[in-house]
Amino acid sequence: MLDEPAGALGGSPAGFWRRLGSALIDGIILGVVSSIIQYATNRGLGTLFGFIIAGIYFGYFHGTTGRTPGNAALGITVVSVRDGIGQPIGYGRAIARWLMSYVSAIAILIGYLWMLWDPQKQTWHDKVAGSVPVYTGSNV
Repeated sequence: MLDEPAGALGGSPAGFWRRLGSALIDGIILGVVSSIIQYATNRGLGTLFGFIIAGIYFGYFHGTTGRTPGNAALGITVVSVRDGIGQPIGYGRAIARWLMSYVSAIAILIGYLWMLWDPQKQTWHDKVAGSVPVYTGSNV
């Protein structure tokens, strides 16, 4: 799927540890927001709102700039491998990518670990969205 040289995508595919660090930062941000909502409402409703907020968070950031705050902190940008040089993936594909990340996790994390042996370093959710996180080296 990824036929373009790394430079054409705006950088080289981001590695496992950098992506894990980015996910931890985003997880902390969303965890704090979800906890506040759960405290203000009830656990069930707070979990539902937290899920919706996570979808909006990833849909907006990956859809418009390709960078969540966690990505930006570690110099990662999620770009399309379909639409030209280093373009963001758009809202629809960003939401599909986010939803598929749950499937990647449910399957004993194999969808996430897939990047370790994939030549393009794509996870299952990257493949579904036609995206790849690249290391650009530039922070916000």
